[in-house]
Amino acid sequence: MSNHSLNNVDPLSFIDSELSRLKHCSLYRYLKGSKAEKNGKINFNGKLLLNFCSNNYLGISEELDLTKIQLSSSNLGGSGSSRLIAGSSSSFANLEKSMADLKGTESCLIFSSGYMANVGVISGLVGRGDAIFSDRLNHASIIDGIQLSGAKHFRYRHNEISHLNSLLEKNKSFKSKLIISEGLFSMDGDIAPLQELADLRKKHGAMLMIDEAHSGGIYGNHGAGLINELKLTESIDIQMGTFSKAYGSYGAYVASNKNMNDYLINKARSFIYTTALPPHIIELNIKAMEIVKSDQYRRDQLKKNAGFFREELLKLDLNIGKSSSHIVPLILNDEKYTIETCEKLWECGIAAMPIRPPTVPKGTSRIRFSLLATHKRRDLKFCIRKIKEALKT
Repeated sequence: MSNHSLNNVDPLSFIDSELSRLKHCSLYRYLKGSKAEKNGKINFNGKLLLNFCSNNYLGISEELDLTKIQLSSSNLGGSGSSRLIAGSSSSFANLEKSMADLKGTESCLIFSSGYMANVGVISGLVGRGDAIFSDRLNHASIIDGIQLSGAKHFRYRHNEISHLNSLLEKNKSFKSKLIISEGLFSMDGDIAPLQELADLRKKHGAMLMIDEAHSGGIYGNHGAGLINELKLTESIDIQMGTFSKAYGSYGAYVASNKNMNDYLINKARSFIYTTALPPHIIELNIKAMEIVKSDQYRRDQLKKNAGFFREELLKLDLNIGKSSSHIVPLILNDEKYTIETCEKLWECGIAAMPIRPPTVPKGTSRIRFSLLATHKRRDLKFCIRKIKEALKT
């Protein structure tokens, strides 16, 4: 081949090839226009469906209407700066104090998203010469933070404390050791053995970070989370959580002691080098916290709905893994079969999304059902019936 021919090769041709491969393997993803509606419904491109794909677990987002909330800040625009420059309005201090009080920690630091919190905290806290021990099914943001850190990465089998202990025993020489786990796993709906993780933290002199993105607002006193429910606040070094799940808004927090807070302000690059959230988003978060803290009924209703839904799927002898929460995976294994089943449910008026590799391990594709406090019992029964029909055809 001549040099002239080589120069004419399209440098972007790999994109078409990769998109074709993804479509062939039933792994292609695309965006759908959507609008959340009240009472557990969602509108996709004009089609109204039962909503089983949202993280708005308590139905709070419908109440966070700027036109109906009295905001304390006169600045309803953007922040225009990072917090370390000129973007740290008084609303941030109010929200951080409220969350620290709820979580029972000395301090709290607001990040722009859960992804940025995990990436920033992990890569800022440990580096070369250190070791991270991470649950095999941890979220992509945790994995990316580990890769950015440069620390040695040890993956322990999902929720297997004995395997984690063995890895810690064999790798005592590292300068700093960090154990990381989700509290409630976002794709499996099962809960981490937090007490046992706390015990290993103490035994091996490690730090412990727990991601409460999907459990914050739902468990514990006033929705303070699983760590609060299990009375483990003093045993967890870092609690990460978000305002974009049960709180129905946007943003994230890291709750810890004051020294850790100050350290992250100076070391977490995703905090330092990004524009602050706008003040009105911060005040929406404050309003969301007020609603969640005072409304035990929503939490109770969510748990009832989730319990009923899991029990009915188990009666049909379907594989929901070890889910014990409002996140219920229907594990179908095959990617194409999973998509086809989702499409059948969609035609019946049920919005539940297929979860495929690389989000979950190969061979474990599933339909992820997110239960909401706003689902009616008749909606759940209808969904169960349509699942049964879809799997028979």
